[in-house]
Amino acid sequence: MGKRFSIYRGLQKPLVFKGFKGKFIYWGLACLVMGLVLAAITVAMVSMLLGIVVLIACIGGGLFYTASQQKNGLHNKDKSQSVFVHQAYFKNKHL
Repeated sequence: MGKRFSIYRGLQKPLVFKGFKGKFIYWGLACLVMGLVLAAITVAMVSMLLGIVVLIACIGGGLFYTASQQKNGLHNKDKSQSVFVHQAYFKNKHL
């Protein structure tokens, strides 16, 4: 039987697998699948050598991008220092 990798999930904590957390697990999986598909198409249409280069570039680049995005956190937060003013659409009616 092959190796087993445990997936840890605690209370109020994101899913963690091989260093990737939450939605980034799916991003990493998508990079792997897209790399394999693009490499297969390249091998079938152009050449084996170019297919290997495409495979390495897609998987390596995608996983690097996913890891760098994970450093920003699970939720994209705007780091703006400006002040936002929201217009009041409802007025308080005194009873």
